[in-house]
Amino acid sequence: MTRSVAQGVAQGVAQGVNRGDIWLVNLDPTVGSEITKSRPCVVVSPAEMHDHLRTVLVAPMTTGSRPAPFRIAVAHGGKRGLILLDQVRAVNQTRLAKKLGEVSPKTLTTTLSVLQHVFAE
Repeated sequence: MTRSVAQGVAQGVAQGVNRGDIWLVNLDPTVGSEITKSRPCVVVSPAEMHDHLRTVLVAPMTTGSRPAPFRIAVAHGGKRGLILLDQVRAVNQTRLAKKLGEVSPKTLTTTLSVLQHVFAE
């Protein structure tokens, strides 16, 4: 894909990306303890970021992990799992494969509150 086509794809995705959305994201390649493969991720960055950058901050979701204070319980697609705030990362918008839905307003508020706590002094 040429750079101009990739930019067009990214700009098209960006217009439809909102904080709290759940997207299927290709997280590979990874290194070490980073969570792998394509999986649902919650967008935690604000839309204003997506208007100016080609990256999105996402928190991966999983059904196979241990609870912790920085992991948020979530139900999506008939499954219960966790939003892994310890695995937040910036990804290029071209990694966003398909929009799967969105988290509830309560889950989004909890997620953002925990992120504030994680990054506070």
